[in-house]
Amino acid sequence: MSQENRIDQRFAALKEEGKAAFVAYICAGDPNMDRSLEIMHGLERAGADIIELGIPFSDPMADGIVNQMAAHRALEAGGNTRGVLDLVRHFRESSEVPIVLFTYLNPVYTYGFEAFHRDAAEAGADGVLLLDLPPDEVSLNEELQELDSLKHIRLIAPTTPADRIPKLAGSSEGFIYYVSREGVTGAQQSLAEGIAENVAAIQEHASVPVVVGFGISTPEQSAEVARSAEGVVVGSAIVRQIEANGDSHDVAANVEGFVKPLVDGAKSV
Repeated sequence: MSQENRIDQRFAALKEEGKAAFVAYICAGDPNMDRSLEIMHGLERAGADIIELGIPFSDPMADGIVNQMAAHRALEAGGNTRGVLDLVRHFRESSEVPIVLFTYLNPVYTYGFEAFHRDAAEAGADGVLLLDLPPDEVSLNEELQELDSLKHIRLIAPTTPADRIPKLAGSSEGFIYYVSREGVTGAQQSLAEGIAENVAAIQEHASVPVVVGFGISTPEQSAEVARSAEGVVVGSAIVRQIEANGDSHDVAANVEGFVKPLVDGAKSV
């Protein structure tokens, strides 16, 4: 992978346009891999700048019930890590939208840490967000040393101690994912307080863009977050649309129709 991959290129282009990125999350394999591929293309048509692709896992402890059930449906349909990488390969046949693999350490460790990075990059993934692997543990475990074949994205939360923010921000590649509220993933009726102030504090230590996720579910919320961050992440609200329409041949079109106003909200600022 070149030093500047698709994530860097997309953010650079958006910066020139003065626009925020829209990052869309789905769980790969929900309701099945073929439908996931259609949905990914629907997200691209809707204007998503980056796709976060969840690897289905049996114990997604950072996820709320909506995303937990998506992982369950994907596993029931036969989804696994190799299948996700095959999905990325198929998507790359016709698309250059950046892909971030959103996962826990267990599936990666089971696959083989080095092999996962190599195979994911070869398949066409651009970054990885390992939710339960703090950078402190990386430095203590030789077998978990991060390879430059993928961008390694860090999470920062409202509960992150102030003295840890510089380390997390400084070691993040591609972008920083700011978790805007405590708890697990899930759409919310209102945004968390203090997003603008917290993002500004992170940006003081960051050399990469800051995107904000957790709880964003309406075009108005998308626009509000885009006023203070370089990107907006929507996950559970999209996954709900997949859950509601998963049995329909029009699931990708339904997701596309739902996501387009969210993208427009982020781009309206």
